[in-house]
Parts: sequence; C-alpha cells; structure tokens
Amino acid sequence: MQTKTLRWILMGLFLGFLTSLQAQNATEIVKKANEKLQGKTSQGVMTMTIIRPKWRRTVEMKSWAKGDDYSLILIKKPARDQGSGYLKRTREMWNWLPKVGRVVKMPPSMMNQSWMGSDFTNDDLVRQSSIVNDYTHKILGTETIEGRSCYKILLTPKPNAPVVWGKVEIWISKKDFLQLQSKMYDEDGYLVNTMRGSKIKNLGGRTIPSKMEMIPADKPNQKTVLEYKSMVFDKPIGNGFFSVQNLKRVR
Repeated sequence: MQTKTLRWILMGLFLGFLTSLQAQNATEIVKKANEKLQGKTSQGVMTMTIIRPKWRRTVEMKSWAKGDDYSLILIKKPARDQGSGYLKRTREMWNWLPKVGRVVKMPPSMMNQSWMGSDFTNDDLVRQSSIVNDYTHKILGTETIEGRSCYKILLTPKPNAPVVWGKVEIWISKKDFLQLQSKMYDEDGYLVNTMRGSKIKNLGGRTIPSKMEMIPADKPNQKTVLEYKSMVFDKPIGNGFFSVQNLKRVR
C-alpha cells in the first residue's frame, strides 16, 4: 500500500515537473520571438494600408521603441494627419494632435479601440500589454505556417493583467523564432482577429516578417496591412526621448 502511494506521489511530482518545464520552454520561445522583433531598441519606417470593400487608405509613419515600456509613433502621411504622434511610457499613453495643439492622455479603456480607423488596436501598435510578462504560455502542438514548422502556443492572461484579449494563440517558427500567425479571442472565446506575418526578409540585420496583415473574423473583405520598409535595432535611445515634450517636436 505504501509502495503504491509512493508511486502516485512520485508520478504527481514528475507530471508537475513536466508541466513546469513545458511552461518554461513555451515562455522562452515567446521571449525569443518577441526579442527578435523588438531588440533592446528599434527604429522603423513603415506603411499601414487600411482596406475596406469600397476604399483603401495608406498611412506612412516612423516608430521608436525601447523594450516593452517605451514607444513613440509619428505620422508622416497623409497630410491631414502629418505630425500626429502617439507615446507610451510604461502603462501610460498620450496622443499629440498638432492641429489643435493638444496632448490627450488616453485612458486604459481605449487600448482595445481601433487605431486610426484600422483593424489594429491601440494596444497592438504601442504594446501596452506584454506577450511575455502579462500572459502564461503553453505549447499546444506543432503546425506548418508559410511552409515553416511552428510551435502553436496558447497565451492566457495573468490575473489582473492589463490585457485586451481573453486568450491568444500564436504560431512561432521552430528554426528562426518568427511569429507567423496570431489569433486573438475575446473573453467569451470568440475569434476576433487573425494576424499573419509574411514577406520574410532581412531588415536591420535580422530576418523578420516584413508584412503583417490584421484580418477581422466578422468583417468580410476587410483587413489592415502593416509593412516595414526599414528597421534599425539596438541603437541606444535614452529614456528621455520618450517624453511628452519630445512627442510634440520629434520629426
């Protein structure tokens, strides 16, 4: 009887160890993929094309980011939005509106709102939440995306984490740790958006998807395409760059 009990205890400990090891491995995979896209710092030039059944609109912008805590986006085109900017410092976010000369602090409730009328949310663009720190991670299996063998990983929000989604599934390539697909679900488990990465190329010395498509689940013939034109990674940027004062004058 004691031997059987000991076996069950050892089996429970072993299964607990395997679960812990898998979670650790899943987190490491997500961390590597995230670091590949971000670096210690990043600077980029990109376009965002909003596609609707009867029209499309393209926005050109520059971005600067430092880890998960700091990011700044400056709109270059179209002319009506030129000079507008978005700043994130830790958990706070501001929007600069040069036409009216105002800086607006954005409440957390706006993180799930559309960014400039696109299919990306404010959270998607300025990374208010962190896929590494605000979620737990679990490997669900292996699937092929864009001809590459990928880990399929479930992201579940940690308690009280400031996240938009009820859960997220991401596909990360085994060889290069490229994030090739993400599916975002609401709190009721319904699919809201699918993001797909493609046009893999060398930008700033890193091999990354240069094209990201955000496709809403319930809106046929609608999507938003984000394309990176150039990137610079790991060039030092001081924390002072990410200030409300600099948001008004950066060019």
